[in-house]
Amino acid sequence: MFPYIPISKADEDKMLGVIGVNSVDDLFIDIPENLKLDRPLDLPNHKSEIEIRKIIHKLANKNTSATDKLCFLGKGTYDSYIPSIVPYLTSRSEFSTAYTPYQPEISQGTLHGIFEFQTLVSNLTDMHCSNASMYDGPTAAAESALMAFDKQKGDTLLISKTVNPKIREVVETYLKFRGFKVVLIEENDYATDMDDLKAKANKDIVGIMVQSPNYYGYVEDYSEIASLAKDNKALSIMYADPSSLGILKTPGEYEVDIAVGELQQFGSAMNYGGPHIGYIATTKKLMRKLPGRIVGEAIDSKGKRAYVLTLQAREQHIRREKASSNICSNQALNAMGATIYMSLLGKKGIKEIAINSTAKAHYLFDKLTQLDGIKPVTDKSFYREFLIEVDDANAFNKKLSDAGILSLNVIEGNILQVAVTENRTKEELDYFVQMAEV
Repeated sequence: MFPYIPISKADEDKMLGVIGVNSVDDLFIDIPENLKLDRPLDLPNHKSEIEIRKIIHKLANKNTSATDKLCFLGKGTYDSYIPSIVPYLTSRSEFSTAYTPYQPEISQGTLHGIFEFQTLVSNLTDMHCSNASMYDGPTAAAESALMAFDKQKGDTLLISKTVNPKIREVVETYLKFRGFKVVLIEENDYATDMDDLKAKANKDIVGIMVQSPNYYGYVEDYSEIASLAKDNKALSIMYADPSSLGILKTPGEYEVDIAVGELQQFGSAMNYGGPHIGYIATTKKLMRKLPGRIVGEAIDSKGKRAYVLTLQAREQHIRREKASSNICSNQALNAMGATIYMSLLGKKGIKEIAINSTAKAHYLFDKLTQLDGIKPVTDKSFYREFLIEVDDANAFNKKLSDAGILSLNVIEGNILQVAVTENRTKEELDYFVQMAEV
């Protein structure tokens, strides 16, 4: 059936026998049946590779991207501007050396890029140290939860319901088979219910996870989070939007123990959801619990600056029972894009983008909520994402789509989320309002 797989039926049976299963399908038994394709791919028979590629390309063109329509989508993935220098520099060979970082003498480009990435993330978050990089924001959040369980005594992690549900799902998946529990903190008017948090915080928890700005885009005051966690001998974890750190309080200023987040908006396209690039940063006290690797700066035999793997806390390098993670990869290309982006903009540039996005978001919010049939759902302060309630979410989204605007995310019922990045112009905002009014 698959002539490009160079094994015979006898080879397959022998391997299955060694593994101890009856068929290849048994290897995928954990995947729910309703998610499996129960038929061959719907492709015509007896087509050449050239013809099949053309068919697939035609199917792919049915997707609608942020370049085809105006994008006001958010929830963790953003249509941000990518300066032309980012793809140019990431394509150069200096920072993509052809060998693993384990061999520093022939991987200086990769190591240098990772070192700069770590430095910039630490500066951005006001944390002491950062690791090489994570797959994406949600898995970084999951790894931070494992750090908390590895460091503290207890069996429960508290997560605010104002943390993105997709992030919570990834965390829960990581913890499910480790025997750990996740308890949700209730929300009140689209913000963390601090009374519920205080009621659920006890000596059995290992950590408290929150998001800034939260899932809905609203700005919460987390001044009590770090001290509340410390009082219960737990770690405080903040999932922070990196672009917001130009104007909002940083994880370091909140004195949290671990900062995590998603850096896609810093030099990577939306890519229909990936690949992206997560970050994780922490304090000196927890540095040895960081997953992955940390690159350090050294001096070579000739007295020149060099880069080496300084600290590695994964099972490939240390005893399995002491490893904090088995993460083996590094989003080096995306990390390099984020590094170039942060270096190019600097503190001033990141602050300007944050102010620009916020001003445009508030302008759009004010205009939209003046229209008949559109109303705000709360009066809370927001960064660049906000919620509106319309009479009919499906009809409203269809109207936008027909007007060349990507359908908005539905939070629940007829409540929609709107996100505004620095990519949007005033003319585009006014067009959105005009189409929403029709």
